[in-house]
Amino acid sequence: MTDNWPVIAPAPGTPACGPPSFEPQRGWTVTRHADLRAALTDPAFQVPAVGTGQPGTLAWLRATVSRFSPPERHGERRAVVVAALAPLNPDDLRHDAARLTMDVLDRVGDRFDVMRELARPVPLRALADRLGFADPAAAGTAVAVVAAAYHPGVDLALTARADRAVAALLALAPQGPPAVRANLIGLLVQASDATAGLIGAAAHHLLPPAALPVPTTAGTADLLAEVLRLDPPVRATRRVTVDGVRLGGQDLPAGSRVLLRFDAANRDAQAFTEPARFQPGRPGAGLLTFGTGERGCPGDRHALALATGVLDVLRERCRRSPTPLRHAPHPTLRVPTNLEVIVR
Repeated sequence: MTDNWPVIAPAPGTPACGPPSFEPQRGWTVTRHADLRAALTDPAFQVPAVGTGQPGTLAWLRATVSRFSPPERHGERRAVVVAALAPLNPDDLRHDAARLTMDVLDRVGDRFDVMRELARPVPLRALADRLGFADPAAAGTAVAVVAAAYHPGVDLALTARADRAVAALLALAPQGPPAVRANLIGLLVQASDATAGLIGAAAHHLLPPAALPVPTTAGTADLLAEVLRLDPPVRATRRVTVDGVRLGGQDLPAGSRVLLRFDAANRDAQAFTEPARFQPGRPGAGLLTFGTGERGCPGDRHALALATGVLDVLRERCRRSPTPLRHAPHPTLRVPTNLEVIVR
């Protein structure tokens, strides 16, 4: 009976589902599941263009990774990422993350901050190691600096720090063509905030004493899928229309700025039965938080494996401290700033 499943309220600022809406200063906002899926798979909706810069800088990295590439370059650059991930067994990543998590718990004492000690460093260290970076711990530290400035529009001080961090990552990356090395770094950057946010949200919702009343037999992977749906670390993504297009009954002119709201679409009653209920293993329409189509996340299984490794250990050995949860301010991400837990 679904009546036994708990309800999770939407995060502040999550819009209700409805037809695409327009505001002169913000452009179009898309909230319905079917409309998001259509936009994510329609070539009329493209990732906003980014500028470039000197080789080895943050601007160069953004202009070279598949994430921000124009259509004519995206396929070849995505192929680099897919090829780098192909040899990585998600089960190995899960075991690596669990081992590193246990190492942290053995040294931190009886209380520690999940975000600082686990959610940010552990997935990056495990992934950087498997990708062949020379010093995985140092790579993870540098990636966090790049991630803070990765999206266009940050201030010059953050950009300067990120330029130095990109140079450090290139020194640690495996040898290869510049575009390959850039996309390996981009893989780590893409995993940084998103995986940390998922681990933080899952620890908040699933660890006692204030855990959701879900069966203890529920597998971590199924639990994480519902956390991704109801409290996603990536709340939205941006597109620009390159042609005039009709979406959800609305006509969007060419050049329209479009914000695709995963957090709203994941609660669409047309796609999910009782969408506010936390129901691991639920049937129904596919989760959109990892995107879909040719720009869907190629590392979704790997990210879930890393988060599962951390959460498996936390569920067994820790409970959450009843301290308020805060999130870093960001227009499209939802990542806790700190989350204290107690080792049992």
